[in-house]
Amino acid sequence: MEPKIAQKAPVPVALEAGKTIYWCACGQSANQPFCDGSHAGSTFGPKPYTPTVSATAYLCACKHSKNAPLCDGSHQAL
Repeated sequence: MEPKIAQKAPVPVALEAGKTIYWCACGQSANQPFCDGSHAGSTFGPKPYTPTVSATAYLCACKHSKNAPLCDGSHQAL
């Protein structure tokens, strides 16, 4: 099963050190790039991510990053 491409560009998000987020891996969430449970009944699940420093992170929205939830530029080849 392939994830849905939510968009072909990363989503900048201000993250807080030590605060876990749940990244949408299926691409179906209406709350991109975060999980809203839309994956129910599929083989996908949210990916927890806890940053070590507070900063703006560029989260993958194409769902093809090899460094998920962080963007690695994979969207450029789609």
